[in-house]
Amino acid sequence: MESKKIVFYDTKPYDITSFEKVNHDNLKYKFLESKLTVDTVPLAKGADAVCAFVNDTIDKEVIDGLYEMGVRVVLMRCAGYNNVDIRHSYEKVHVLNVPAYSPYAVAEHAMALLLTLNRKTHKAYARVRDNNFSINGLTGIDLNGKIIGVVGTGKIGQIFINICKGFGMKVIAYDKFPNPNLDIDYVELDELYKKSHIISLHCPLTKETHHMINDESIDMMKESAIILNTSRGGLINTVSLIEGLKNKKIGGAALDVYEEEMNYFFEDFSEEIIPDDVLSRLLTFPNVLVTSHQAFLTHEALSNIAETTISNFNEFLGDKYFTNEICYHCKRHNGKCVKDEKGRCF
Repeated sequence: MESKKIVFYDTKPYDITSFEKVNHDNLKYKFLESKLTVDTVPLAKGADAVCAFVNDTIDKEVIDGLYEMGVRVVLMRCAGYNNVDIRHSYEKVHVLNVPAYSPYAVAEHAMALLLTLNRKTHKAYARVRDNNFSINGLTGIDLNGKIIGVVGTGKIGQIFINICKGFGMKVIAYDKFPNPNLDIDYVELDELYKKSHIISLHCPLTKETHHMINDESIDMMKESAIILNTSRGGLINTVSLIEGLKNKKIGGAALDVYEEEMNYFFEDFSEEIIPDDVLSRLLTFPNVLVTSHQAFLTHEALSNIAETTISNFNEFLGDKYFTNEICYHCKRHNGKCVKDEKGRCF
C-alpha cells in the first residue's frame, strides 16, 4: 500500500513527539515550523492531507490553494475552528477536528490560573528566589462561598464546575442550550454578570459570543470581579478589559488566550519589543496573569489529539462517515442534514 503523506503546519517539538508515537507504516509525516497561510500553501505539494492548529489561517485563498493541489482534507489538531472558512470549504475540502482531547486539562488550568492570580503564588515564588520573604501585598480572598459564573457548560465547563464545587463555591451558569441533567442554577447572562464574584468563559467563539466581555457587560459586574478565559481570545474586548482594570471595576484577569495571539503565542519574543500596544499594556497590570495558550498542554491531551487526528485521517481514507467533520451544511441546518449512502452531507 502506498504511503500517505500528511504535512503538519506550525509544529512544535511536543507535536512531533506525540504524532510519531501514533505513526504507522502507511503514513509519512512532514513537520513544518511555518504557519499555514496563503504563502505557505505550496509547502503542502504532494500531500494527501494537511494538519493545522489554532493560529493557522484557513481562509478562502488557502482553501482554494489546497484544493488546486489536490488536498481534500484539513486535519485540525484542536477543537476550535473559528480560523477556518467553513462555508467556503464546503464541497471542496473536508475539515475534521478533535472535539475532545482532555477537558480535564483545560478545566484544571483554569482553576490553576484562578488560584495563582488570587493567592499570588507566582509573585511569592519570585520573591523567595531573591531571598525576599515578605508577604506584604500577597493577600487573596477565600474562594469558599464565592459566586462563580460559568459561561458555557460543555465538557470543559462541567468539569470546571465540579472543581469549583470542591472549593465550596456557589456556581451559576449560562448556556444558550442548558443541560437539564446538570445540577446547577442556570441564569440569564446579564444576571450572571451582576451576581458573580468570578466569571469563567468556557464557550466557543461565534458571532454571538464575539466580544461578549465589553464595556456594557463590565459595567454590570460586581466591583473587583475576576475574569478567567481559557477558551478564545475574541470573547473579550481587550480594550474594554484594560479600561475596567484601570478604573478598578475589574479586580483581576487570568487569560490563557488573547484576541491577537496568533502573532505572538507559542513563540519566543524575549529579546524583542512587542509592537502590539494593547498586549503590552495588558501585561503591565499586576493583577493580570497571562499564559500562552497552554491550557491543553498535558501528556494525556497531546496523546489524545494525535490519536484522534490520525483516526480522523483514517476515516477519510476509508471513504465513510466522518465522525468529527465540521460541515457548513450541517451547521447551517443545526446539525440536521441529509446524508448519502456513505453518510456524507450532500
